[in-house]
Amino acid sequence: MKQFLGIVAFCIVTALAVPLLVYGIIAVKENKNTEENQRKISGETIDVLFAGENTVRTMNLEEYLCGVVAAEMPASFENEALKAQAVAARSYAIHRKINPSPDHPDAAVCTDYTHCKAYKNKEELADLWETDEKEYSDKIRNAVFSTSGEVITYNGEVALAVFHSQSGSGRTENSKDVWGGDIPYLVSVESHGEESAPNFYSTVTVTFDEFKTKICSEFSDIKINSPQDIGEFDKSEGGSVKTLNIGKEKISGKDIRRIFGLRSSCFEIKADENNVTFEVAGYGHGVGMSQYGANAMAKEGKDYKQILYHYYTGTEVSGV
Repeated sequence: MKQFLGIVAFCIVTALAVPLLVYGIIAVKENKNTEENQRKISGETIDVLFAGENTVRTMNLEEYLCGVVAAEMPASFENEALKAQAVAARSYAIHRKINPSPDHPDAAVCTDYTHCKAYKNKEELADLWETDEKEYSDKIRNAVFSTSGEVITYNGEVALAVFHSQSGSGRTENSKDVWGGDIPYLVSVESHGEESAPNFYSTVTVTFDEFKTKICSEFSDIKINSPQDIGEFDKSEGGSVKTLNIGKEKISGKDIRRIFGLRSSCFEIKADENNVTFEVAGYGHGVGMSQYGANAMAKEGKDYKQILYHYYTGTEVSGV
């Protein structure tokens, strides 16, 4: 009888103890995860030059990235696209931290989107998102903190993970065709789904006299007498204009884009005695990840790592 009561007591204690033990393990695991997340969130910092103020601030890296992702990619995009953007932006920031720009040696990055990456603070985002602020803020923060510490690497080095809005021809650009130099993970790859982007096609028209004046003021050796002096294109694998023959000289597509404020270097020209019209496709330099292409891939069910591996050839996604 005593033996029987002992067995019953043991069973009761065990029945009570096992759930408590399991709960304890879960609680410890949850605490560990929370501590780990806090370590990641509070760990790395980055010096940021705020271009409009010309001041440098030291910021928590992940909090800085929330402002970058929100400024660079529409918060309405798919979660996996936003996560891909977060990892790309983190990789760019850390690469710049390791390899600072001579343009701002006291800061790893700046908020001038034409030089580094765009950035918006909480007040600016509240004005931008209005009634969707809570939903969009949560989406952005989830994209950043769910990938916290993850970067794109190539041969063990953090990649210069540049990105752009829309590829104009269905392919991204080789970095050597845009900036010179051969970066093996920034090569032309297929990119689709961007035609639905707002203002994917755009048009810029100037008078022929204005065209001639702007070109000749930049390049004194060029002589333009008639529209027939605007000659043939040399196009890149990604479909952008590498060089344009004008008179007896060649001008880069990048210079044409800059001079006339085009959305990309993927353009055609129509010219007569009165006007010169640029018909433009896409937006941005075309190198690295296309943001609208990333969103199209996410809609097809691809996760953020698949998106990154597609746009950054031969890379890996790993923690730092």
